[in-house]
Amino acid sequence: MKERNLPLPGAVNLRDFGGYVTENGRLVRRRKLYRSGSLTRLTPEAQRAFVNDLRVHTICDLRRPEERSDEPTPFPMDRPRRVEIPIDPGSAIAMRAEFEKRDVPLADRIAFMVAINEELARHHREDYARMFEALLDIEDGGFLVHCAAGKDRTGFGCALILHALGVDEHTVVEDYLLTNEVLDFESYVLPRMKARFGADATFEREEVMALAGVRPEYLRAAYAAIEEEFEGVEYYLEQAVGLDAAAREVLRSRFVE
Repeated sequence: MKERNLPLPGAVNLRDFGGYVTENGRLVRRRKLYRSGSLTRLTPEAQRAFVNDLRVHTICDLRRPEERSDEPTPFPMDRPRRVEIPIDPGSAIAMRAEFEKRDVPLADRIAFMVAINEELARHHREDYARMFEALLDIEDGGFLVHCAAGKDRTGFGCALILHALGVDEHTVVEDYLLTNEVLDFESYVLPRMKARFGADATFEREEVMALAGVRPEYLRAAYAAIEEEFEGVEYYLEQAVGLDAAAREVLRSRFVE
């Protein structure tokens, strides 16, 4: 995990999701595909490293307009190029309302996250099709996809990218779960909770991480929705996202070695 985590000062869940072996034994290129949460806290030094060392060509921002307004991306719109694709699952709205309550049972928190991931797969096909269009536009440099925490909207998007490049489902789920290691509970998650509910508030880690982190059943809920309607990720990529064999070959020629 250490070689994937990119601890630039101020970064949230920033990591390289290349380097995985595909099902035919090839390797997804490193330093080409990145995922993260909000970029607004990147220090000036980190911003320079982001452009000069990571060589990010395109930032694909999946946040809602109000999220972008509250935590603006600290780069001009064209350096790196920015593509804004607002994704807001309907069940996430209900989840945010429930999240304002302190006494939501753990099972309900998990159920909310399962519903969100099902919705991402069922109702945001066109949004992820646009994400792939942005990815296909890149001939040189890196691609970063992000949302607020870099785990749900981003997690599903990165899973689709890895599948399109030929990475097996087990490995994709392992990459998805790395969020729980990268999102530091004590220094990132807990302070945000205390800012919301008060410095004296106490929290059970498992209950907080049900929403702030990820669980295998979240991504598998998206897979189940895909299986029900499209009989698997391969058909989903082609029929729902519009990624035909020619487009996949272009992606693999650029992002697999």
